[in-house]
Amino acid sequence: MLRDAASELARFAGLKRVRLGEAMMSGDKIGDAQDIAGRVETFVRQVVIPYERDARCTPHGPTEELVNELREKARAAGVLTPHILQDGRHLTQRDTATVLKASGLSILGPVALNTAAPDEGNMFLLGKVGSAFLKERFLSPLVAGQARSAFFMTEPASEGGAGSDPGMLKTTCRREGDDWIIQGRKKFITGAVGAKVGIILAKADEGACMFVVNLPHPAVRIERVLDTIDSSMPGGHAEVLIDDLRVPSQQMLGEAGEGFAYAQVRLSPARLSHCMRWHGVATRAQEIATEYACRRSAFGKLLIDHEGVGFMLAENMIDLRQAAQMIDWCADVLDGGKHGGVESSMTKVAVSEALSRVADRCVQVMGGTGVSGETMVEQFYREIRAFRIYDGPTEVHKWSLAKKLKRDFLASAPQ
Repeated sequence: MLRDAASELARFAGLKRVRLGEAMMSGDKIGDAQDIAGRVETFVRQVVIPYERDARCTPHGPTEELVNELREKARAAGVLTPHILQDGRHLTQRDTATVLKASGLSILGPVALNTAAPDEGNMFLLGKVGSAFLKERFLSPLVAGQARSAFFMTEPASEGGAGSDPGMLKTTCRREGDDWIIQGRKKFITGAVGAKVGIILAKADEGACMFVVNLPHPAVRIERVLDTIDSSMPGGHAEVLIDDLRVPSQQMLGEAGEGFAYAQVRLSPARLSHCMRWHGVATRAQEIATEYACRRSAFGKLLIDHEGVGFMLAENMIDLRQAAQMIDWCADVLDGGKHGGVESSMTKVAVSEALSRVADRCVQVMGGTGVSGETMVEQFYREIRAFRIYDGPTEVHKWSLAKKLKRDFLASAPQ
């Protein structure tokens, strides 16, 4: 028996999970993370999952029409932007993990709930370092789910631009009166198509600078949307030409030369929130594969009773638990006020690799069904595979960690 939306909902109705009665769909945000996560999970399973087969899910992500429809339903259910409370407070990273893992149970969950990248990271950055003007003009519509955003950092490798190494930044900005003029090319810009807010990293004589701009803009031209292995993010991933974009000085984050510092403010939490969301995706893949193995028989017994299958699902249990523990550990570091660069690198490597193993085993357990579109597992596998690249490939993070080991050794070694 293959798992479709109806069978998933039936199974969910019988699960012994947190129950909040009528309060779950009351339309009012509440402050306890477990309560919020319970409401989010109920909404994702009951409302969002049936949309996963919607024709408006395209190779370059869900259409704007679908995004808006889902967000209206989330708004009515009181679960839109659940990690930011009505008084403007952001949940702790530990509590955010509880909520975002629940939002990730569907690939459409983060989009519907307004917890998706790059919006979630951009909201965090603007909330931390944006001026009152920038918060009112740009952050408010993002939090309200009325706008999507894009983060313009990555550049074409063919032009020697910034990728995993921001120090290779080629996009430039120069003063002209009270304005700045930005010129350059960006690539793999998630959500640029349809975005209303853009955060652009460029370099000046003073150093890196970061600007917040209104989109669309005639000086920010989308040249193409790349075909990639994943397809869950609205607008896909675009290559963009920025041609003499004029930006008022008041739309710079901080001062000239502080761009890399602000990028670091965003970096660690954004890495971690990726881990949270994709943990939800892998969890659901495990649910689907487990049900398949418990219903499908071969060679005289259920698949799960064959060690080769049962052991893979058991290994998935271990990887999922270890990944969750890494997420919580890194969240605690960030909540303690530390930058968490090292910890977030370690967590991003450990979690992306573990979840990739989980997704791969789920495909293997389900055989031909696992590589087909009969269930969502095939797409989950593709989405999680991309996670090993996004926000820094595994190898870049390991290289960075090895550099730290060397620095620490040299600093402590007898002279």
